[in-house]
Amino acid sequence: MSHSPVKIAPGRYRESFGRHYEDFVVGDHYEHRPGRTLSETDNTWFTLLTMNTHPLHFDAEYGKASEFGRCIVASPLTLAVIVGMSVSDVSQKAIANLGWKDIRMTAPVYPGDTLYAESEVLDKRESKSRPTAGVVTVRTRGRNQYGTVVCEFERSILIAKRGFAVDDPKPGDTPTGGDAPAHGDAR
Repeated sequence: MSHSPVKIAPGRYRESFGRHYEDFVVGDHYEHRPGRTLSETDNTWFTLLTMNTHPLHFDAEYGKASEFGRCIVASPLTLAVIVGMSVSDVSQKAIANLGWKDIRMTAPVYPGDTLYAESEVLDKRESKSRPTAGVVTVRTRGRNQYGTVVCEFERSILIAKRGFAVDDPKPGDTPTGGDAPAHGDAR
């Protein structure tokens, strides 16, 4: 997790997460923590939310009869959690995800598994159309508690340069963050 408090006034700091375009170095690896244990409830809610009706994700008897011998976590949930784990390091200052490729689910994930993720910076370049941003490409891998890779993918992200991210201090910023009332101001 990339965290760097920003001084916005004498004796006052604003919490800030993520990397600006300038902070990425090709070849660097980021280990995303904390891990995340996926529960049966997580899996059930996700299948309901996404209308995924495959019984392998929520019917214990069906799961027992499958080659896995039990229910497995829906692969889009695995992908979403791995992406989410990478945000504070890789895309907290993103303007947009530009593309995904080579998404692979390489091993099943079961309720009760704990996932960990890491990303490697593969490429970076200045944006041709936005002088205040650059394009960063990373490969992210998710592993379970045994170290087995369960998911991997590449994504390209448009990242703000220093001074141009939404949460970067701007001229005229107030110590309370804009129009928010000051301490004790009931408005």
